[in-house]
Amino acid sequence: MSNLDAHPQAPDLAALAALLADRTRAAFCLALLDGRAWTATELAHHAAVAASTATGHLNLLVDAGLLAQERQGRHRYVRLAGPETAHLVETLASLAPRRAAAPRSLPAVTRSRALARARTCYDHLAGALGVAVTDAMTGRGLLDWDQGPALTGAGAHWLAHLGITLPPVARRPLVRSCLDWTERRPHLAGAVGAALCRHALDHGWITRIGTGRAVALTPTGRSALHDSLGLPDETHTPTA
Repeated sequence: MSNLDAHPQAPDLAALAALLADRTRAAFCLALLDGRAWTATELAHHAAVAASTATGHLNLLVDAGLLAQERQGRHRYVRLAGPETAHLVETLASLAPRRAAAPRSLPAVTRSRALARARTCYDHLAGALGVAVTDAMTGRGLLDWDQGPALTGAGAHWLAHLGITLPPVARRPLVRSCLDWTERRPHLAGAVGAALCRHALDHGWITRIGTGRAVALTPTGRSALHDSLGLPDETHTPTA
């Protein structure tokens, strides 16, 4: 009997890896990191595949529990199953090798730079801005990394001062580290990361660029982050 046969209840990691080994399915998961629900038609257009092809791939991802689906009338929407799935996809993206860059148009380069500068990762901030906010919170003692990321008492007071209320019963970790795929360094996720991102959107600190994941820091946000975290302007620039 092989070692594999001796552990029939072991997680089937190979099956999960095979699901994401397909470029079309991987493209779907990366697109869904924006936290929105997409239709099969929208995802098919995004990945440049036929609608029937997209449907087959989406069925596999839904059956595996990586995506959740909901229907409104005749329309079927899919989204990432939850923050755990988003964390998995973002972490794998940060570890994946970079493909050789093909010549790109100016609009494509502009979109890529905007994503690297600031974006949402499911429901929290990522990119150079997300990493800068995380570093600033750490430097001011709002986050403690000695035994994994944790919100300190000073951090809880800082959130309350901003008017950010955390859910009374957390169905997800309060604070989580998410490895940023462009910066290759951690940014803040978890319930605190989500609440901070929602606060930034609701109060006009950041604004979405088009319909994608990229966001732009507004003058209001630049002033607020400077006043509350001492963030200098140069920290918002992607590393490379």
